[in-house]
Amino acid sequence: MAEDPAHRHHAIDYVELTVTDLPAAERFYGEAFGWRFTSYGPEYSGIRDPRDDAGEVGGLRRGDEVRPGGPLVLLFSADLDASVAAVRRAGGTVVEEPYAFPGGRRLHFADPSGNELGVWSER
Repeated sequence: MAEDPAHRHHAIDYVELTVTDLPAAERFYGEAFGWRFTSYGPEYSGIRDPRDDAGEVGGLRRGDEVRPGGPLVLLFSADLDASVAAVRRAGGTVVEEPYAFPGGRRLHFADPSGNELGVWSER
């Protein structure tokens, strides 16, 4: 499978911040750092790469409370099903089975220490 130059297989690809007030968070990050966003509705906004239209580097996810441990780190996968198998083989736990979201599919897993990360794929 050819690698997308914008995304490297199993590299840190995206950081997601849980926020309790999405419009307030967009205002804050926009004013403080000049961030721009792609709206996916009232629950989610993608954080756009500052290099013009180079894609997204993260997201703001509306939640009732901020997740313990801080932001959710997301890896990219060229083959999400193979990544599920690799997580399990290596002793991790799949916390959320693959599900569809704007832009592709994703899963959440916990490493043996309990750190939760996500993996996303365009398919």
